[in-house]
Amino acid sequence: MNPKKTVIFGLLGTVLDGAGKREDRWQKWRPTVSLFQHEELLVHRFEFLHDEIRDGLAGRVAADIATVSPETKICQHKVQFRDPWDFEEVYGTLHDFMHAYRFDPDREDYLIHITTGTHVAQICMFLLAESRAFPGKLIQTAPPHRSRRPNTGSYTIIDLDLSKYDRLASRFRQKMRDDVSYLKSGIETRNAEFNRLIERIERVALHSTAPLLLTGPTGAGKSLLARRIYELKHQRRQVAGPFVEVNCATLRGDAAMSALFGHVKGAFTGAVSDRPGLLRAADGGMLFLDEVGELGTDEQTMLLRAVEEKKFLPLGSDREVASSFQLVCGTNRNLQADVAQGRFREDLLARINLWTFRLPGLRDRTEDIPPNLQYELDQFARSTGAHVTFNKEAASRFLAFAASSEAAWTANFRDLNGAVVRMATLAPGGRITVGEVEEEIARLKAAWRREAMTGSDEDVLRRMLSDEQFDELDRFDLVQLAEVIRTCRHSRSLSDAGRALFAASRRRKSSANDADRLRKYLARFGIDWHDLFRE
Repeated sequence: MNPKKTVIFGLLGTVLDGAGKREDRWQKWRPTVSLFQHEELLVHRFEFLHDEIRDGLAGRVAADIATVSPETKICQHKVQFRDPWDFEEVYGTLHDFMHAYRFDPDREDYLIHITTGTHVAQICMFLLAESRAFPGKLIQTAPPHRSRRPNTGSYTIIDLDLSKYDRLASRFRQKMRDDVSYLKSGIETRNAEFNRLIERIERVALHSTAPLLLTGPTGAGKSLLARRIYELKHQRRQVAGPFVEVNCATLRGDAAMSALFGHVKGAFTGAVSDRPGLLRAADGGMLFLDEVGELGTDEQTMLLRAVEEKKFLPLGSDREVASSFQLVCGTNRNLQADVAQGRFREDLLARINLWTFRLPGLRDRTEDIPPNLQYELDQFARSTGAHVTFNKEAASRFLAFAASSEAAWTANFRDLNGAVVRMATLAPGGRITVGEVEEEIARLKAAWRREAMTGSDEDVLRRMLSDEQFDELDRFDLVQLAEVIRTCRHSRSLSDAGRALFAASRRRKSSANDADRLRKYLARFGIDWHDLFRE
């Protein structure tokens, strides 16, 4: 892998960089020029900020830099301060410049020169680096000692890693806590494993532009988390473009290619005008491909090139278009298994799973149901203007059911949201009672029973068994094993599944080991408990 390139930002030093008479300029130390006179500091690009009045001086300094460091690309930018000592104006101007600049921290290291400019400008550049609005370090230059060459001087790179300083570290930790809370929509979650997961996502999201892969069951919150990641990065000025969300399960055939990559007029019947496509719409922002495992092989091939090269061909076009975006993918499928079965490209999976995070389902986070229940009530109040609460008995009954083995939560937080909306809507006088809770529990149980009976038995078993194993199953075993697998997947443990499956026969026994009985049954087909959840 090629090493990162070094990019320096700096303001023109109106006095020192001029160095008096032109013929004397090589005999005196000039802070901006000196940056490029150190053999060990290879600068690939210099972002040179100056005002219009000193355009001529900036041009002479740029020419001298080109003389001592011809390999450095110099980009001049005109910034105007009406009053260079006005803190608000200087900070606002520099902040706007940094906000508009397209940083690429995966490929470049950034330094900001704090020796030139007014003291106000130097303070502002320090604050921009400290707040991470500028994603780099400080570089400070100093004139040479008499014993050294007269025009080189020295430099110091300063890393504002606030975690090194006790007092500032507390501020750093609080900011991280705020960011983590934001990713969790302000919900005070209690599940330790989930909290660690979100903390890790926060660190990766703010320090990388590489693709993210969010996995987990339907309704676990992948879409909401992706949008929160985008909003957090947008607040930090790390992305300027839009958030574009695509449900890949809704895309098929030419319509999929056109929706993602766009098309030109006449590309196919009905293409009466050009269409830019969603990848171009995401330029400079974030593209969230939900259910990415549903993409066809042709779309996967084009997506791989778009991610690697930031270029692709719209449908029917022979001219490439460019789009640079951060990719976030979501799936409830086992993409590794899809690769093994030829349904998903191995090279694409390798490209998008550098950072993979699995979101647990609601049944794995039962201690988080109370705060999420309150969150759903708050959301209902925001959307309807109606403030609804539980009475004590109703809250106890619903929470007891929600954490029990009876609650399948097959759609996870979507089920919880639907339950709250229904109970809150039917609550008399804005107060949910045991009556509404019992009615909703009955409704949820019935829905989950119906859901357990839907879906093809063949589809369930083909994901678990080889073709040879499946072909050897009798119809009797096929139906029975499919129902056992569904029940297990809706249970929190082997014991819970055993109690549900052997509820009648266990009453006739003085002692029952339902877990062992179920384990032996699954072993007949070469399946263990953990195999059931690898999808």
